[in-house]
Amino acid sequence: MSLRKILKIRQTLAFRLTLWYAMIFTVSSFAVFLIFYINMSSVVQGRTDKELLEDLAEFSSILKLKRGNSLETEMQIEAESDGVERIFFRLLDPKGEEIASSNMSLWKGAGIGRTALKRIEKGEGHVFETLSLNGRKYNVRIVYGAIGPGKIMQMGKSLEADARFLEVIREAFGTSMIIVMILSAWIGWFMARRALSGVEEVTQTALDISKGAFERRVQVRNRGDEIMRLATAFNLMLDRIDELMTGTKEVTDHIAHDLKTPITRIRGLAELELSKGQTADVSQELAAETIEECDHLLQMVNTMLEITETEAGVAGSDREKVDIADVVRCACELFRPITEEKGVSLLSEGPESLCVTGDIHGLQRMVVNLLENAVKYTPAGGTVNVSLHDENGKIVIALRDTGIGISEDDLPHIFKRLYRCETSRSQPGFGLGLSLAHAVARAHKGDINVTSRSNEGSIFTVSLPRVSPKS
Repeated sequence: MSLRKILKIRQTLAFRLTLWYAMIFTVSSFAVFLIFYINMSSVVQGRTDKELLEDLAEFSSILKLKRGNSLETEMQIEAESDGVERIFFRLLDPKGEEIASSNMSLWKGAGIGRTALKRIEKGEGHVFETLSLNGRKYNVRIVYGAIGPGKIMQMGKSLEADARFLEVIREAFGTSMIIVMILSAWIGWFMARRALSGVEEVTQTALDISKGAFERRVQVRNRGDEIMRLATAFNLMLDRIDELMTGTKEVTDHIAHDLKTPITRIRGLAELELSKGQTADVSQELAAETIEECDHLLQMVNTMLEITETEAGVAGSDREKVDIADVVRCACELFRPITEEKGVSLLSEGPESLCVTGDIHGLQRMVVNLLENAVKYTPAGGTVNVSLHDENGKIVIALRDTGIGISEDDLPHIFKRLYRCETSRSQPGFGLGLSLAHAVARAHKGDINVTSRSNEGSIFTVSLPRVSPKS
């Protein structure tokens, strides 16, 4: 494996997770062994102390049953039986003077502890000491105990067997720790790679999409973990982006289509102006028509910009208390001359005052656009009814008309920019009024719903919160 590849692996999240897992597992194993080793050392020492106390009790019994010479003989026998290099016995008087002892040739460094003798003299049953003697590799465990009147027994036992036993445990642990470290690193790498496999799939999908494979999606496995939720969210994001891209393409196509006609007319008017033999009146008329077409284009562009700003939350960022009932009344008064001229009945009902928090200009445009749309598509003799009421903490504006209605195929698309139903193409307009109204309602944390049937009319319902939620 090349150095570059090794360095690349060291920078991966999988490597860092593996390293952390191996360190935590190794430290945990070491802590468990340390606790085990301390307990084992305590058990081993307790066993040794118990054996020394049993020997002390045995000598005390011998002293009670037999004479002193028998005690000295028993000391020699016990020392030779266990090994004179492993154990010694020494009988002392209360002042620490030696009365008798086993073979002490290999225990020349073992002195008499005056402090221990004083403690025995004060009434303690036995006293333990651990000494390190010159010339001996392993420590010695010594016990002092009174075995009779004026008789104190000192016994010393080499801890070589205990030390060797603990040494075997340490060696076994050292080997085990190496195996544990290797095994934990391998398991950690396997678990990290398995846990991050979903992330790798998401990354590969993103790379494929960046190369143009926009139809690619991450395969979602029903594991219920964070990776599955990440894959689901990533796919939802891709679907949303695809929807936005499709919508952008449709808007672009509609713009190209809708701008083509006025631009062609402007070009035709300009060519006509350049042709010879035109009178001043004709020139003025052509100039006026050119200005009118330019105004139409500017209105379309400005409306689209307003929709974009509203959806982005830029427009109307300064909110204030707005009497929506007054806004509706003013809109109805504005359209009343138009409806009277067209022969359409315009009715309105609602309370004197209902207030919301929002952008007054945006709300005015929303109500005007919806009312204009209802009046435009309602023939003579029809009715447009505007109602306003409070419903469960929401202000509901309902616009009912008896116009041409909207087909079921067109209903899902009427709030899209520049979308126009087949039945509405004969009427002037850009297909932006409902899009702007929808954007304003959503910007105020509300919504617009529509129900309609062809040749029976439509009902547009706007719901707005009485007080806008805090941002």
